[in-house]
Amino acid sequence: MSITEDRSDPPAWRLLLSYVRPHRWALLGGALLSLATGATGLALPLVARQLIDDLAHDRAVTGALLLMSALVIGNTVLGAVGSYVLRRAAESVVLGARRTLSSYLLRLRIAAVDRTEPGDLMARVTSDTTLLREVTTDSLIGLGTGGLTLVATVALMGYVEPVLLAVTLGVLALAGVLLGVVVPRIRRASKQAQDAVGVMGASLERVLGALRTVKASGAEPREERALHDAARESWRMSVRAAKWSAAAGNTAGLAMQLAFITVLAVGGARVATGAVDIGTLVAFLLFVFYLMSPISQVVGAVTQYQAGSAALARIQEALRLPAEPAAPPAALPSPGAAPAAVAFADVRFRYADDLPYVHHGVTFTVPAQGLTAFVGPSGAGKTTVFSLIERFYDPESGVITVDGRDLAHWDLPELRAAIGYVEQDAPVLSGSLRDNLLLGNPDADEGTLTRVLKTTRLDGLVARLPDGLDTLVGHRGTKLSGGERQRVAIARALLRRPRLLLLDEATSQLDAVNEAALRDTVADVARTTTVLVVAHRLSTVTAADRIVVMDAGRVRAVGTHRELVAADPLYAELAATQFLATAG
Repeated sequence: MSITEDRSDPPAWRLLLSYVRPHRWALLGGALLSLATGATGLALPLVARQLIDDLAHDRAVTGALLLMSALVIGNTVLGAVGSYVLRRAAESVVLGARRTLSSYLLRLRIAAVDRTEPGDLMARVTSDTTLLREVTTDSLIGLGTGGLTLVATVALMGYVEPVLLAVTLGVLALAGVLLGVVVPRIRRASKQAQDAVGVMGASLERVLGALRTVKASGAEPREERALHDAARESWRMSVRAAKWSAAAGNTAGLAMQLAFITVLAVGGARVATGAVDIGTLVAFLLFVFYLMSPISQVVGAVTQYQAGSAALARIQEALRLPAEPAAPPAALPSPGAAPAAVAFADVRFRYADDLPYVHHGVTFTVPAQGLTAFVGPSGAGKTTVFSLIERFYDPESGVITVDGRDLAHWDLPELRAAIGYVEQDAPVLSGSLRDNLLLGNPDADEGTLTRVLKTTRLDGLVARLPDGLDTLVGHRGTKLSGGERQRVAIARALLRRPRLLLLDEATSQLDAVNEAALRDTVADVARTTTVLVVAHRLSTVTAADRIVVMDAGRVRAVGTHRELVAADPLYAELAATQFLATAG
């Protein structure tokens, strides 16, 4: 999905000010230092004119030379300090934007994540926020300080020689007309360039996320071409933005050169006629030279603002994605907390408006405590039951309750604190084994951790690892086997002391010995907790207190293994296929 721009967004300058406001005093200090730098620079032509007059009239020039030296040194020092203060404040603006955006992305609703390319979201946090650094210093501050310096310079030029000022402004007005044509194109090209960077990031994330599959399929050449195409498109759009930015910058530069030549010609003629003296002409030419800096600042501010506004628009697009409300994490259930009851009543659900329904009026009740298994063909909607209980998605109609309370009335952190969830692919995060185990309960004590490790048969793995629990598991847990990742996920869920434990194919990658051990563990947990299990291997659920048989998004039967083998043809077929009918 591409995130589209909402035309109702506030203007880019207002968005920029919202990020700048917390750092306004640092930016103001930097701006004042920049203005002081400009003031020392503006004083130099006036001192130079006085120096020439002193030389022409055989007066002492020591004072003028010392003053010029002091101005040069002061200009350098003030410029360096001001630049540091502004850059530091700009980095703080970037930091604030990244914190805001990353915090918001962590709260995104799963439905929004499903429709968005992760690589594009990463580009918005990294490259788009980086542009705020330039737009803060070069655009916001540059426009203010450059504009004020420009006005002051023009005023002094008018004071020194009004006729030459009129000549200069006439040349600059022509350049302004050309800039008015170029500048609007910069924003469009910059937005397209940033979008292309997002597409390239999404393409790279797609390949790296399934690199083993790509290699095993021999698809490197095809994926390489796709990546190169995305990189070339990003290059093409960036070159287009650079073309228009260069056109704007060089138009300003050309205007200043024409102004200098014109002033030199007209001023020379006025010196020849005696209308002005040579010192005035030299001072005015110095002002023309000095005028280049604030004009470049203003033009650069305008062009940078176009690129920055495109980045701000992309950041704002991400901040408009549906997200869960911000809330502090809830306390985990205390040991011995009562297990939770779950009920679905005529629940209908689909993942998107343009997709078919996954649930067509699902209804079942799970009492507090015990083991309930969900079985059925692939695509029956079993995993979706768990996603709805976790409120990763909300049903289109019907009611889901936990402990008799509608999920819509639960505080999300409180709801999820009561649940332990083991996903089908048992994801493991990059970092240490300890970090992964304590992800859901960082305050678990060593005794509890040791007990859970033994329960999930991870104690042997920890003993074999070179750094024990502090061993790094690699990106997405690549240093662990599939079965080890599943056991880590189960241990992580158990450490949360859940009142409701959801296991989605939690033993699918375990060998027979470890599967039997985990099955016994689940049975023990079910004595004090409500456990819901999704399984395709019926050997893991024959001892369940109840089994919910699902097919094509509906519940077709509920009962024990023995009851369902006799009463439900689909379940009997599933059981017979796995040679379990006689065992029942």
